[in-house]
Amino acid sequence: MHEASRLLGLLDPPAVQFFHTEGQSPFLLIADHAGRVIPQALAKLGLVETDLGRHIAWDIGIAGLATRLSEHLHAALIMQTYSRLVIDCNRPLDAPDLIATVSEDTPIPGNLDMSMQARAQRIEEIFLPYHAAIVDTLARRDAAKLPTVMVSLHSFTPVYRGVARPWHTGVLYNRDPRLARALLALLQLEPGLVVGDNEPYAVSDATDYSIPVHAEQRGLLHVEIEIRQDLIADASGRAEWAQRLARLLPLAAAQLE
Repeated sequence: MHEASRLLGLLDPPAVQFFHTEGQSPFLLIADHAGRVIPQALAKLGLVETDLGRHIAWDIGIAGLATRLSEHLHAALIMQTYSRLVIDCNRPLDAPDLIATVSEDTPIPGNLDMSMQARAQRIEEIFLPYHAAIVDTLARRDAAKLPTVMVSLHSFTPVYRGVARPWHTGVLYNRDPRLARALLALLQLEPGLVVGDNEPYAVSDATDYSIPVHAEQRGLLHVEIEIRQDLIADASGRAEWAQRLARLLPLAAAQLE
């Protein structure tokens, strides 16, 4: 893309964040909605700051949890920097909500009447670099003969459109439920937890990109995990859940060896 037509400026951060890139753990952690940055050129997409702090903009708490889990497992972590309101990096490129004009019940003014060039900028500068980073990491791991278990980390709002969600966490899967079922069973043994089986979401080709493309198509063992945002909104909650997942993920994977 010609420099004059770029979306990201010199003061905008890179689209991808890396942690423990040389980690030897079999686990590879990804977080598609970890960040809430809006490129300066997009002027906050016409939203107020309170909206950019809400769940519509990012997976609240997941970046802090993911970095802690990466440390516990000595696992590589790849996270998206930019808000899913700029472009949703866990949607197919033909998905209607790849660049949402309304999120929950909130209009997104900066996404209305977009030109093809503006759409292409967001794909080329944010979506594609993030997924290229995952592809490159997988290629390096293959070259080093490191096994890979992909774990996609997300969080969900406790109340959506006025409906309270009872689950503390959800375990998501599609074509290959092996690791998900093993982890689900272990989480259900944890005292006091309400665990969703493909709730509050389920992985599909229509609504997801990362797991279908990077894990299912490669035949990698994988799982997608959702954690309710009020449980990881502060440091103590993130630490608790990072320790729990660091304890249970290896146990679940070991059942499948």
